[in-house]
Amino acid sequence: MSNVTGLEPLPTPHASAPIIQVRQLVKTYRAGEVDVHALQGVDLNVARGEFVSIVGTSGSGKSTLFNVLGGLTPATSGTVSINGIDLSRMTASERNQLRKHTVGFVFQKYNLLPTLTAEQNIQIVRDIAGRPLAFDEKFREVLEMLGIAKRMQHKPRALSGGEQQRVAIARAIVNGPAILLADEPTGNLDSKNSDIVLNLLRDLNKRLGQTILMITHNPEAAAYGDRIIQMRDGMILS
Repeated sequence: MSNVTGLEPLPTPHASAPIIQVRQLVKTYRAGEVDVHALQGVDLNVARGEFVSIVGTSGSGKSTLFNVLGGLTPATSGTVSINGIDLSRMTASERNQLRKHTVGFVFQKYNLLPTLTAEQNIQIVRDIAGRPLAFDEKFREVLEMLGIAKRMQHKPRALSGGEQQRVAIARAIVNGPAILLADEPTGNLDSKNSDIVLNLLRDLNKRLGQTILMITHNPEAAAYGDRIIQMRDGMILS
């Protein structure tokens, strides 16, 4: 992704190593007096520049996996390496830096601030990461590719659902993250806008080399990825 924004991802000891490497990952929650085994010994490799779709019904563990990979929640046991960095060895501050610079997030809900323009919604992520607010020419080209370059001065209420999700995608990649995690990115969209967003994600992957891991319950959406992984009962089936 560094060729888009001019920013380099965090270094990794071996360029050929998987950008995401998961070994025997376990996540157990306590719900009242019951232990919920959300992840049960998950192993996963994602290659640099790969587009992987993870599918499964509600309760299969896919969203828990998303949260652990993004450093949003700690694992109970097992190891997760993101871009060559072991998450279990990171402090809370270091995990926060991971989310600022190495991992971008796209969610089902667009989570745009309603009082800010599209441009300001993207710039606020730059500001949090301590980067210049101005977009460089390469990122302007990305906005053109996303079809929102001329919508930057509009607030969310003036944008369609598909446009809002494209702004959310732009916000997720503005800092040049090595990895983009997308959790049900078309869940709030109609079929036409879903196809637009999924094609844009595929373009980011194919044209710009963005590593993408997408969580979805929709087999048609999953087919946009290079590889489909099935989850059930906290385990990977394929």
